[in-house]
Amino acid sequence: MNEFSLLSFNIQTGIDAQRYRHYLTRSWRHVLPSARRQQNLAAITELIKGFDIVALQEVDAGSLRSGFINQLQYMAEVGQFAYSHQRINRDLGHLARQSIGLLSRYPILNVTSHKLPGRIPGRGAIEATIQISNLAEPLTVIVAHLSLGRRARWHQLEFLARRVIEHPLVCLMGDLNTPREELVLWAKELNLSVAHDSHFLGTYPSWAPQFHIDHILVSGALPIRRTEFIDVQLSDHLPVAVHVGLPSKHTVDRRNQEGVPHDEHTSAGNP
Repeated sequence: MNEFSLLSFNIQTGIDAQRYRHYLTRSWRHVLPSARRQQNLAAITELIKGFDIVALQEVDAGSLRSGFINQLQYMAEVGQFAYSHQRINRDLGHLARQSIGLLSRYPILNVTSHKLPGRIPGRGAIEATIQISNLAEPLTVIVAHLSLGRRARWHQLEFLARRVIEHPLVCLMGDLNTPREELVLWAKELNLSVAHDSHFLGTYPSWAPQFHIDHILVSGALPIRRTEFIDVQLSDHLPVAVHVGLPSKHTVDRRNQEGVPHDEHTSAGNP
């Protein structure tokens, strides 16, 4: 194995969309269950099965609208992901349980759940340590769904920056609601590369992509082999995927010698 694959996808709780008017005509699906949602969730699961580590946003953790199906658990079982973790960001009880999630084919050694700063509650991040075969150091994967407001979003990025610098090998994935041109400047200070493909204009809306707000960022030591913006209308966002090569041990050791701190504490187990 000389590479591994990553995918990030805002699945809009399994609601497909092909037009702006669907926000109105299909708005009832944000409250009530439907057979169409479950069929669409099955199609999403079929798509993500081809990847090693998957970050998901706007996942329902089991409420009326999802037919009381925990969507992350469903995708983990049907997609045969051995490891998973979920963080509920907004819990409205039986009505809705909005969450973010992480699926992995590699062992998750430990997980930390973060509440992100912001005046309006309901934004969070998952920070997981994952052991990938033939990778010299464990990979830290951070999954996040950031605020729409620019001020709150930058406070959240500042918080995430403090987490990124703690680890030698990092991947940050999610619906960051941040234009690529702004994110590149932030990432450069942290030695992160922002995955990009010049053939695609954006990730939102899925039927006419104009805004590049869903991202995968990886440490500079991890070579990006290929980036995909997958053209499917299974949500109002497009999924973004990256195939990452393995760095040499010398590259990682040199980064550690340059004084970049990282947390060496891990605990075994499958959350």
